[in-house]
Amino acid sequence: MPRAHAADDARGRATHRPGRCRRYRGPVTTAPTTVIHSARIVSGGDTVPDAWVRFEGDRIAGRGIGDAWRDAPAVRAGEVEVTDAAGRWLTPGFVDIHCHGAGGAAFDDGVDGIRTGLAVHRAHGTTRTVCSLVTAPVDVLAERLRAIAAVAASDPLVLGAHLEGPFLDHEFRGAHDPSMLRTADDDALDRLLEAAGGALRQITIAPEHAGAAAAIARLVDADVAVAVGHTGADFETALRAFDAGASILTHAFNGMRGIHHRAPGPVVAAMRADHVTLEVIGDGVHVHPDVVRLAFSGAPGRVALVTDAMAATGASDGAYVLGSLSVDVRDGVARLADSGAIAGSTLTQDEALRRAVLDSGVPLHEAIGALTVTPASAIGRAGDLGRLDVGFAADAVLLADDLEVAAVWGAGARLA
Repeated sequence: MPRAHAADDARGRATHRPGRCRRYRGPVTTAPTTVIHSARIVSGGDTVPDAWVRFEGDRIAGRGIGDAWRDAPAVRAGEVEVTDAAGRWLTPGFVDIHCHGAGGAAFDDGVDGIRTGLAVHRAHGTTRTVCSLVTAPVDVLAERLRAIAAVAASDPLVLGAHLEGPFLDHEFRGAHDPSMLRTADDDALDRLLEAAGGALRQITIAPEHAGAAAAIARLVDADVAVAVGHTGADFETALRAFDAGASILTHAFNGMRGIHHRAPGPVVAAMRADHVTLEVIGDGVHVHPDVVRLAFSGAPGRVALVTDAMAATGASDGAYVLGSLSVDVRDGVARLADSGAIAGSTLTQDEALRRAVLDSGVPLHEAIGALTVTPASAIGRAGDLGRLDVGFAADAVLLADDLEVAAVWGAGARLA
């Protein structure tokens, strides 16, 4: 008979509070053939009851409804791990394209810090991650890019790097060291692209500054997703950047001008440009729940729920460092010690899902899309990530009725 196990054994509430994180089962290894059956699959905007998927290696090899999963040769031979979803929700694995760390570690800290942070987020349903770096000198960023590239080379769940600086606006810098901000030039781009070795997936730029237009064109040609963010740009300037190929708005509403009825700003520009993905940090702190709902209404199918999580995620309140800046975390809210400005979040993507559905009233299938297919599309991975379809990556999250995580698979291997 197939090997079976309960998917909800010893699985308590998944939050970012200390001592309450799920157990991470280590790095991705060779994956067994796996069947998850009797699930309500939510994928690609559809909900299918009494459904099943079969993983072979790191890919989805079959999908259907009812008991047809029993007909696969591996099942008949007893060479498969079987999970009875018992009617719970099964979604694609979550994709986070803007995340800085967790578990007391930042992705700026090198290979060990990357692995520590990823362990926390994977246990909360994030199966693929773009590792974000805060502003630093170019030589330091180059070293950190090389570390991310090295991890990505051996771990398929790491999608590459996101540079959230240093090409940002001073006034809208947020939690970025003002002394390290600079304009974009060919020399800096040369060093960063070379260090990344093809692993640079996203870069945030303030498009109003000198060198930004040329940098956007070059980065788009290099297949790097350019994001507008930490910017004082008005509507017209942001729209020109999007017309030039920028395709993401970094944490919409934060680090930029707001919406005014005569000066709509970059958020409305991103809503107008129908190829642009709007990142939203749905932690109840960065963006009001009703404004989250406004984003989903204004850019249907183009909102990516990101965490912007920093080292305190999955750890205790207290004093931390974000890049070179001191941060105080109280009641799970991170703020710069000197100014009180918000400094990233302690959010996990399962919590972002619950807040979107329960607090903002976003339909479940739309919220799932904002965690899966939309962020995958934003970085050019719509062809193999973000859906529970045959041929796609064997990434999945099993959720209870209350949207708590019960189990996680990444590249076909059980992660939590």
